[in-house]
Amino acid sequence: MASRTGGAAALVLGVLTAGSLAASVVTPRDPVPAGYVAAPYYPAPPGGWVDSWEEAYTKASALVSQMTLAEKTNITSGIGIFMGKPCVGNTGSAERLGFPRLCLQDSALGVASADNVTAFPAGITTGATFDKALIYARGVAIGEEFRGKGINVYLGPSVGPLGKKPLGGRNWEGFGSDPVLQAKAASLTVKGVQEQGIIATIKHLIGNEQEMYRMYNPFQPGYSANIDDRTLHELYLWPFAEVVHQGVGAVMTAYNAVNGSACSQHSYLINGLLKDELGFQGFVMSDWLSHISGVDSALAGLDMNMPGDTNIPLFGFSNWHYELSRSVLNGSVPVGRLNDMVTRIVAAWYKLGQDKDHPTPNFSSNTRDRNGLLYPAALLSPIGQVNWFVNVQADHYIVARQVAQDAITLLKNNGSALPLSPSASLHVFGTAAQVNPDGPNACMNRACNKGTLGMGWGSGVADYPYLDDPITAIKKRVPSTQFFNTDSFPWFHPTPSPNDTAIVFITSDAGENSFTVEGNNGDRNSAKLAAWHNGDELVRKVAEKYSSVIVIAQTVGPLILESWHDLPSVKAVLFQHLPGQEAGESLAEVLFGNVSPSGHLPYSITKRADDFPDSIANLRGFAFGQVQDTYSEGLYIDYRYLNKNGVKPRYAFGHGLSYTSFSFENPTIKSVTDLTGALVPPARGPKGSTPTYSTAIPPASEAIWPAGFNRIWRYLYSWLNEGEAKEAYAVGTTGSKKYVYPVGYSTTPKPAPASGGGEGGNPALWDVAYEVTVTVRNSGDKFAGKASVQAYVQFPEGIPYETPIVQLRDFEKTSELAAGGSEEVTVRLTRKDLSVWDVELQNWVFPGANGGRYTIWLGEASDKLFTACYTDTGKCETGKTPPV
Repeated sequence: MASRTGGAAALVLGVLTAGSLAASVVTPRDPVPAGYVAAPYYPAPPGGWVDSWEEAYTKASALVSQMTLAEKTNITSGIGIFMGKPCVGNTGSAERLGFPRLCLQDSALGVASADNVTAFPAGITTGATFDKALIYARGVAIGEEFRGKGINVYLGPSVGPLGKKPLGGRNWEGFGSDPVLQAKAASLTVKGVQEQGIIATIKHLIGNEQEMYRMYNPFQPGYSANIDDRTLHELYLWPFAEVVHQGVGAVMTAYNAVNGSACSQHSYLINGLLKDELGFQGFVMSDWLSHISGVDSALAGLDMNMPGDTNIPLFGFSNWHYELSRSVLNGSVPVGRLNDMVTRIVAAWYKLGQDKDHPTPNFSSNTRDRNGLLYPAALLSPIGQVNWFVNVQADHYIVARQVAQDAITLLKNNGSALPLSPSASLHVFGTAAQVNPDGPNACMNRACNKGTLGMGWGSGVADYPYLDDPITAIKKRVPSTQFFNTDSFPWFHPTPSPNDTAIVFITSDAGENSFTVEGNNGDRNSAKLAAWHNGDELVRKVAEKYSSVIVIAQTVGPLILESWHDLPSVKAVLFQHLPGQEAGESLAEVLFGNVSPSGHLPYSITKRADDFPDSIANLRGFAFGQVQDTYSEGLYIDYRYLNKNGVKPRYAFGHGLSYTSFSFENPTIKSVTDLTGALVPPARGPKGSTPTYSTAIPPASEAIWPAGFNRIWRYLYSWLNEGEAKEAYAVGTTGSKKYVYPVGYSTTPKPAPASGGGEGGNPALWDVAYEVTVTVRNSGDKFAGKASVQAYVQFPEGIPYETPIVQLRDFEKTSELAAGGSEEVTVRLTRKDLSVWDVELQNWVFPGANGGRYTIWLGEASDKLFTACYTDTGKCETGKTPPV
């Protein structure tokens, strides 16, 4: 067994074996480093045993019991990529019984590939607000737009990647490089979305921390993220647990492998951790074209194959659909497993109330025209109306602008260079100040960095209805502003006067591996942590001429600022992150002092890339066979690593300045749940009942093509020819052939994990242990502003577990406080917040059960913690020296 300090602890995760319904062979797994194990976990736990899902499962069971075999297999899989009808993912249906085709649609920041929608700020921008109410409001608005477009399943939010690698291509879709920030932001997003009757999808489970080499293909398996057990639970699984606790309806697996086993057929990851330990009641889908086996993935707990094709699409082949019908008839996939797959999908549909007045899709992902191909990927397709041009924006620009504004993070403001005066003499440099002259949506999936950078690229984008750019908003306030729409300093530039102020816009972009932009294959593998388009050189050149320079970064993540940060003329630095459609007014409001900046960094900014170890700082490169990405840093990512190793960042996680100042006064700590002597949570209760069905193999007639059915080429169907169906049925009922099951496969349920018991795990993990209350006062005398109260825990000394020095556990943001104004803020810490994952007990352990002192640090950043509250004495102190 692994040590309790979580060094290279073995992770007991599911196994990848050869075999496919379509008779394809998955090559044997490549060896992974010693200590990282992928072990089997079977059978798949059925859903329906949680009280809050009882009604939905009762309704689902009644409907599923009436379905034929072909109807069941039809709704577990997509109808094929680019087959219209109209979304990025479209399941089959059981129309005879009133169950519709489900529409699944990107993206995490708004309705993708659709008109008349809002392009919200990205996840990383949203995380930078550190504002729970605003995060929730964004989720509500996103949910309203998805519903208005007739979508069933929102393919977001994203918490994987967690953001451990600064160069990771899709970090910007999530909320920041900390599991608690990710967890709380994602949970509030899911809450807001699902309250609108939309099934949310938490993704990508798990370890998708870089884009390059993520996907399986005929020549190379996807890379293996090798993660130890404690690190998985305390970092990468933490946000998923929180969102499952929130009641999320769907989970999407990642492209890559974990400990050598592909996530889409990872029995321990799906069956063991997600469905058993975390008690997930919804359905699990594959990421698009990541489905690489048939029987094995079904047994491992996958419930839905998206978009239905094999991982080489467009030939009309599938590992499920007709092959899943065959595998049930021939006995390879137990009837009970199929019934659970279908019931989970139907239960989520009922749970979100989509059986009652849910609108049908009114847009097309494939064209903006009124009429278009009904089946774009078919050889011959009929044409009909595909777009109804429904405007779902309402007043959501208000929420979008507020998020963009409150995320703006002021890193430096020497000499009070900001806010600007309307009478200032302004000179603006950089193409990012103005919208792309070709139009904000000129590049497919935003796969270019041209003009204002409001989002990264890939599937996580939305079309701009408009893009309010910074230069327009600045000139509205200062019409005389000179704009140099170039990323090179003009050779003819006149000598500025001492009263002139320069504003320089720089960018850094990233996205999905489906596109390469300026040599960057999704990840920032070419540009790395430098500004794009020689932005750092532009800052230096401007700083040589001007005595007052303000730098504004539109960026997917951290940048190295050292080549110009300390130049005397660089007075102020702001990170605008990825502001979405409201990039202009949101920025101008802050620049000119209409509001104080209140954003905080959702990651640390180091002085050098190699301030982090290789496993964090660098991407994994090409290898023959499977690329191995071993998480040798364990629990120590971002500020946790820097603190442990005494590395001073340029700006720490949580950093953010204001035009005013705040004081924390009268802190108090209150014990809410007495955990004395409670080393582990109370014993979990038994699982409730789950739906029961006949386990008999259905008759072959349930899978035979209907007479006279008109097939569409490339459309994926669940029926078999009569001879195939009867042959499969004969095999299944006589047992004449045996499927070669994965090593360790069993039909005997495993004992219920002690750490489980409810959605997200043992319900007691969410018991509030302590509340810390503090009065936050605006101690300035001029500007109003909002303060972020961040709560970090420091574990007791002398415990048998190594822990990071401090770890974020909660945060709250005040309302706007006038100068001298105050507000009482309460943060809460749960049993889980004060626990560690014990790899031997396979449970959460509260190491302070015998009276050890936890210190709850309050502050405005991970390195600005001056208020401490102690759990053993119930006392608090202000003016303390920070622990880091």
